[in-house]
Order: sequence, then structure tokens, then C-alpha cells
Amino acid sequence: MKEAFKGLRPAAEFAKLEQAARSRSEADWIVGMNATRAATIRLRSSFDGAVSLGRVQTPTLAIIARREEEIRAFKPEPYWLVDATFVAGVGGHPNDEQASGERTYIGRFHAGAQPRISSEAEAAAVVQACEGKQGQITKLEKKKQKERAPMLYDLTTLQREANTRYGFSARRTLAAAQRLYEEHKALTYPRTNSRYLTTDMIGEIKPIAKLVGRQAEYSKAAEYVTGLEHLPLGRVVNDAKVTDHHAIIPTRSEHNLEKMGSDDRRVYDMAVRRFLAVFHPEAVFENTKVETTVPAGLQEKDGGHVFRTRGKLLLVPGWRGVYGEAAADSAKPEKERGGEEDEGADQQLPRLEQDEEVQTREIKSARKETKPPRRYSDASLLGAMETAGKLVDDEELREAMKDSGIGTPATRAAIIERLITVGYVERDGRALVASEKGLNVIRLLNEHALTSPGLTGSWEHRLGKIERGEDSRKQFMSDIAGFALQTVKELDETLKDVRIPRAQLGPCPVCGHEIVENRKGYSCWAREDPGCGFVIWKSKAGKTLPIAVARELIKTGYTERAVTGFKGRSGRSFRAHLALSQTEEGKWRVEFNEEWAKEGAKPPEAETESTADVQAHSVA
Repeated sequence: MKEAFKGLRPAAEFAKLEQAARSRSEADWIVGMNATRAATIRLRSSFDGAVSLGRVQTPTLAIIARREEEIRAFKPEPYWLVDATFVAGVGGHPNDEQASGERTYIGRFHAGAQPRISSEAEAAAVVQACEGKQGQITKLEKKKQKERAPMLYDLTTLQREANTRYGFSARRTLAAAQRLYEEHKALTYPRTNSRYLTTDMIGEIKPIAKLVGRQAEYSKAAEYVTGLEHLPLGRVVNDAKVTDHHAIIPTRSEHNLEKMGSDDRRVYDMAVRRFLAVFHPEAVFENTKVETTVPAGLQEKDGGHVFRTRGKLLLVPGWRGVYGEAAADSAKPEKERGGEEDEGADQQLPRLEQDEEVQTREIKSARKETKPPRRYSDASLLGAMETAGKLVDDEELREAMKDSGIGTPATRAAIIERLITVGYVERDGRALVASEKGLNVIRLLNEHALTSPGLTGSWEHRLGKIERGEDSRKQFMSDIAGFALQTVKELDETLKDVRIPRAQLGPCPVCGHEIVENRKGYSCWAREDPGCGFVIWKSKAGKTLPIAVARELIKTGYTERAVTGFKGRSGRSFRAHLALSQTEEGKWRVEFNEEWAKEGAKPPEAETESTADVQAHSVA
């Protein structure tokens, strides 16, 4: 603190930063308040409560909702994969004693570059043609691959990795990082969008490494850093990439790990290992590609059935040594991990040789189905927000696109939680699922500019230019006011006569009348026919029961799968099966269909209301 006070800078240097922050705040209020009022007034007959819209939250909802529409429209198609187990070295190898002995590996059939086979008959023909046959290793290619250490954490990257590794929500990670900053004094300010340090911090690097090295698990990595004569600072120090706050790193004060909770300890461990790893050398892998050809016929020399195999061996741990052996798969991008379904996972290959003869010991086909795109998790949604909806895996390119993202690192977690609070999005495990209300809002807005991640990203880009003095606050706010005015006019016109038809869920299990969705529940009541009064209330234990769950309860009396997203008094989420049950008085209720609920206990690992305390679903 003394050093900071010695280096105080004039307030005038931060005037542009203040203008950008004020512009962002006012733009959010102007667009959000006006758009929400316009939509709520026009849609009050279709929605229960306000129709919340916003400069940042609406394009974020659009990203989730459009992914959900893709998933619902997706039609799976069958395909087949053929895998063979090959054995090399049967009967010994004439040229190399060390290569003798049976060595097995697995290959996947490829027709050209395509491993998928469109018909079962074609897959069966490949199996029949290769079963028990002799093949040959026709291609054996080895290449070394170098992998640089990942850059230091900013808040968004920390939140994404904590979600991937531990399942933490963005808000949970931010809370832990904030405690580590405020209470434990162990990490620097977390609400940063920079992954670099400033030049004046170079002298702090080795003392910090020495400090964290007092802990046994970090001692070896810290010793390497402190022993370097010249620190590799090219991807660590850059004054131009630091505006208000630098990257998240450990502080140079005493860190009492025993006082840290489980979440805090995990986030602290991530930040410390990343700080040490960034000064380590590249990891070096040996990638091996093998092609095994099984001849298609006796007379055919050039053709045949080709099976491909991939191997990956860590030769030099480099920065990965900071994380231990488990690091090899943890840092794989989701896109790469997903590709293993078709190409086959990397294997620990035995020693193989070019042109070596092999035997097909086992071969079989497996039926698969094409899968819809994955729902967003906190990690993937934060990544999409950072790049305004564009899919970017490369770290350097992501860094270049930061000024055009949706929201800021400090607000993105709050935006996700806001979407959940207003009922637009629900959590299903780690997945974020758009609710019917959220889907309907985006459907009604259609292609309105307010749903465009690119437009919001361009505003963030302009706010960044205001920070650097390259754009005018006055002009920006004038454009925002114009956009808000145009948005209100468009919403007023397009939503004027909109009526969302109420969903029909099937016949009532009591009286047989059609059950219809209303604002607060699903019932057989209607103005022209009151029915018997059977109702399933939408609200239960902090969750709004979706139409699909209500329809299943009405049809079968119970849910086959556990329903996620219930919340207990502690605020922690839990999942449970549901069932319709009838009391002695003849009233119907929706109960938690779990042993702990029948025994009057609380859900596992969560504190919640007992069944009796939860609002009952009964006949009025």
C-alpha cells in the first residue's frame, strides 16, 4: 500500500475510464428500462410478471435460446463405426528382439477421411472382410508437438476453467475469488479482463514464487521459477494490455491455507499453479499416426480396408509438470475432446514398425447416432459472451476479441444469474436450458437488433475506444438514445396484437376435461367450464415446473427421470423424482418421489423444505 501511495497518478489520467464506465451504466439503464416497459405492457396478457429485456441479458438469452431451438429441431441419424484390435509381433520379429512379443493396439476403419459408415450392411461387410485376416502397417508417422503454457487468468478464464474442472457456476467462482482477495489477502483483485502484468511488477514475481513455494505441493515448481536467471516475460508483461487491473495472481502476503474453505482452496490452487506454470518451458509431445491396411482381396495389392490409430506421448512435461500427470487431458479444448467420438481417443501405443505384419484379433461394429449440439454450460457460455457468440478456441485470438464481447468480466456471472432469476433459463446439472418463457421471448423478438450478440459486442468495442480516447461519450450516448427510441417503437408495433396460445396438456386424470396452462399452474379450469378444480401449480421448491414435466405427471402420475433445479432453504440446488399422490381427503399433491422425502428427511447434500412444507398441488 505504501508503494501504491508513493506512485499515485493524477485523476485526469482516468477520466476516459470514468466516461466509459458511466456510459456503460447509463446505456444499460436506458435500453433495459425502456425495452422492458414496452415489452411488458404489450405482452402482459401472455406472461405472468415483467418481460425483462436488456442490452446484455437479451443477446445472452438469445445465444442460449437459439441453441435450444437447434437441439429441439435436431433429428438423430444412425451411423456405424468399425473398430479392430490388431496384434503385432506374433511369433516374434525377425529384425529386432525388443520388438518381439505380442503388442496390441486398436484401429478404427476409415473410408477415405470418413470413419462413419451409413448402413449396418456396409459395416457388417467390413467386419466380415477383415475378421481374422492379416494386415500390414502401411503408414507410421511420428511428429513432435510443442505446447506453450496457458496465459495468466483473467476472471472469465478462471470462471470457465473452474466450471469445467469442478462444476462451479460463474457466480460461485467469483465469490471464492472475491473472498481470497478481501478476506484471505491471497489473490489480487479478481474482477479483471487482463491476462498480463505491468512492468513495475517484474520485481515481485520471484518473491511471490518463493512465498507460495513454502507449500509442499508448489515447492518444486516455485524452485524452478526462482532459479531462472532470466524470466520469460513475453507473454506475461505488457503494459498496453493492462487498463484498470492486471491478471489474477497470488499476492506477496502470508497465505493461510488452513483458513480457506473448499471452494477458496480450489480457486487458490488454480491461480497459483497457473502463475508458476506460465514461467515454465513448453511441454513436448510425440504424436503418432498409424495406418493399418487389411487387403480387400487376394489379387488386390493397392486397395484394402484402412484402419487409423492415434497415439500421444508426453516426452517433456515442461509447464504441465506443474499440474502433475493428470494435466494431459484436462487442458484439451471441448472441440478436440468431442472429435474423439469419431476419430478414436489417443492411445498409449506399443513399439511398432513401418511395414510390420499384424493379425486382426478382434473386429466389431457399433451403432451410433448423431448428436445435437451441446447445451451451454457456464464455461462455454462465458466463452461465447467473451467473443460475442463466435466460437473461438485459440487463446491469442480470444484475447484480440475481448473488446467486442458481451458484458464485462465483472458482470457476466450476474447476467447468467439474472436470466435464471427471471425464469428465462434453468440449470440442469451443468447445462443452462432456456425455459418456455425464455424461448417465447426470443421468438417474439425474432431478429430484432436487441437479440444480436454482434451489436452488443460492437457497443463494448466502442466503450473500449472511449477508454482510450478514440471515441466520444456524447456521440455514443446519442446513438444509444436513438436505439432505445427505435426499439420502443418496433416493440410497440410488432407486439401489439400478440397472444401466446396456452398449452394443452391432455385430459384431466380426475374429470377428463382438457388441462390447460395458465399463469400460475396447469388445470382443467376454464371460464366456460370450471372443471373439477384439479391443478398442478408451476412453482415448487424454488423451481417453475415446465410443461414437459406437468404433461408427464398428468399422463403417467410420476416422472421417469429426476427433475433438476429445485432449491432448498440454504439456496443449494437438488434434483428429485416427482409423483402425483392423493390424500385421504381426496386432494391431489405433487410430492418428491424419493426415499428421503417419504421418511421426512432432507435431500442428500442439500437442505430444503420437507414435502409437507412445499406448496401442495391439490384440488381447490
